[in-house]
Amino acid sequence: MGKDCTKTNENIYFKCRKEAALYDERLRSRESAADLLGVSPSSLADYELGNTKVVPVDKVHLMADLYNAPQLRTMYCKYDCPIGAFLTVATEIMSLDTIVLKLLNGLEEGKLTEVKKQLISIAATGGISPENVHSIDDILMYLERIVEPISALKLLCEKIKAAIDSI
Repeated sequence: MGKDCTKTNENIYFKCRKEAALYDERLRSRESAADLLGVSPSSLADYELGNTKVVPVDKVHLMADLYNAPQLRTMYCKYDCPIGAFLTVATEIMSLDTIVLKLLNGLEEGKLTEVKKQLISIAATGGISPENVHSIDDILMYLERIVEPISALKLLCEKIKAAIDSI
């Protein structure tokens, strides 16, 4: 394959490698990246072209570290792992301002206070019962809205810390 392979479906593995190649020359060629990942160039091509149904988890982990792309882990968990598919996690790197706006939008002041009171009341009455299970469902739906921005903030921080550590 050439230095800048043009045959690609622009999937996340390819995009992350190409973004990382802007800062790490070794990742410009598929052959060099494959060597660093301990896979054959054809295996990496299969990952990047979407020819492999599920990329091995250990390779996703290596790519996430090598490419400084922590979103590869959460994308794998969300879309490729049948257990993780039920999790609410961020699957892309967002800007800090976008994350803060989403988080603040989810943390409605009045609703947060109401949720705190409901949780205290439920805990004080001995826990979840048939009478308050619907209240718990409402609380969980509310809290679910802030899980993704929190996850996105963790991804952004992980990416920035790795970049700082590599300097």
